Amino acid sequence: MKENVDIIRLNSINQPELDIYARYRENELYHIYEPELGLFIAESPKVIERALDAGYEPVSVLVEDKHIETQGKEIIKRCESVPVYTASFDVLTKITGFNLTRGMLCAMRRRPLKTAEEICKDAKRIAVLDDIENPTNVGAIFRSAAALNVDGIILNGACSDPLYRRSLRVSMGTVFQVPWTICDNDDVIETLKKNGFVTVAMALKEDSVSISDKRIKQAENLAIVLGNESEGLSDSAIRACDYTVMIPMSHGVDSLNVAAASAVAFWEMCNFY
Repeated sequence: MKENVDIIRLNSINQPELDIYARYRENELYHIYEPELGLFIAESPKVIERALDAGYEPVSVLVEDKHIETQGKEIIKRCESVPVYTASFDVLTKITGFNLTRGMLCAMRRRPLKTAEEICKDAKRIAVLDDIENPTNVGAIFRSAAALNVDGIILNGACSDPLYRRSLRVSMGTVFQVPWTICDNDDVIETLKKNGFVTVAMALKEDSVSISDKRIKQAENLAIVLGNESEGLSDSAIRACDYTVMIPMSHGVDSLNVAAASAVAFWEMCNFY
């Protein structure tokens, strides 16, 4: 380990250095520096590494002491300009969820979001997430998007934050690999159309076209719109799209979880364009 790394050993969960890891809720971290951008917590060496590769700035690192010279070693070298806090397993397991992190957490600064137009630029396949509230679903959709050739993701303001810890963990850090933004206005679909995208609503409508329809698969630019876990897409969102697609199912199953549906849709409509 480099001598200039500032490693600070902690003996109690009550020490103030652990506040952002143990006592701040994610929404509080989001607003911690207002009006400046806030923080998020990345878990596990893989997720932290992908965040660093994407240019996110670390604020501090929290690592189980036994991992300083093992799985955390290379990450700590890359974070040598910030404090590295370390403690025993017994201390760290008192932090909710820490035993799920593979021994390492990193507080990082958020970055300004791109505009929807910037996400559209140079993209061929985009996913639009409308009111998807479960962070596990958001993380799983990002992982499928990264694996299956989605070039960008646009979320509305009602979606769970992709930088929440559970989203990051489920995504395996692919949130840092797929360009994305949050767009609070109601004209995302209109913006996509103005940028040359054919828009497809994923919805349970009998008048849908086939998921393998050539008009969709051969579209130069395509946006796939996915809706809320319980309510799906609103009628107005469906009407605004060029096509509606419903995944064919058997055995009386009427729908898939939105994350599972996204993987099917991305495979069919994005993987071979």
